[in-house]
Amino acid sequence: MLNIRKSVTRKQLLLLLLLGICVTTPMLAQGAGAITDAANSIKTYWGPLKTLIMMIGGIVGLIGGLRIYNKWTNGDQDINKEILGWGGACLFLILVPIFVGAFFGLN
Repeated sequence: MLNIRKSVTRKQLLLLLLLGICVTTPMLAQGAGAITDAANSIKTYWGPLKTLIMMIGGIVGLIGGLRIYNKWTNGDQDINKEILGWGGACLFLILVPIFVGAFFGLN
C-alpha cells in the first residue's frame, strides 16, 4: 500500500492548492455586472437602512455614554480605554453610511 504523505511533497501540495485557487477564482467572479446589480438592489432600501443605522448608533452612543459616566463617577482606572472604544464605535457608525453611499453612488 502506498503512503500518500511520503509520496506528495509540500511543494507539490502547495502547487496543487495554488492551481485550485487559480481555477476557481474566475468561475466565482461575476464582474462589473454583479456590482451594478448590487448597487441597484441597495438603492431600493438604502434610505430606511441608513436611518436604522443612525438610530442604532444613537442608542449605542447613549448607553456607552451612560456607562462611561458611571465608571467616571465611581473612579475606575480604565476610563480612557472605555472612552476610546466608545468614540471609535460611534465614529464607525457615523462613517459607514457615508462610505457605503459613496461606493454605490447613493448620496
